[in-house]
Amino acid sequence: MPKPSKPASRKVTPTQGRANLARLRRVSDAEIARTSPAELRAIPDNFWQDARVVTPVSKQAISIRLDTDVIEWFRASGPKYQSRINAVLRSYVDQVAESPKLVRKRRAV
Repeated sequence: MPKPSKPASRKVTPTQGRANLARLRRVSDAEIARTSPAELRAIPDNFWQDARVVTPVSKQAISIRLDTDVIEWFRASGPKYQSRINAVLRSYVDQVAESPKLVRKRRAV
C-alpha cells in the first residue's frame, strides 16, 4: 500500500526575526492607518516625545516567590506574563534610580 502524500505547502523562508524592509518601504500611510488597531489611531502627537531606546539586556533565570493573586493577575493578561512582570520591575528600578536617594529604614525580622 503506498504511503499517503503530504499536502502541498508553500515553502516559506524564515526571516529569523528580521523585517522585510523592501515590503515595509512600499506600505502607504493610508494602508498603515487602515490596518492599525483602533487603540493606536488615537495616539496623541506627543506620545513618543519622551521615548528612549532601550537595549535589551541578558536575563537570568531565578526562582522567586510572589503572592498568588499577583501571579494570577499577570497570567490572566495573557502569554509572556513573566516579561510583563520584568517590565514592571524595570520601571520601578528606573524610577527609584532617577529619584533622590531615599532614606531606608531597616525592617525588623
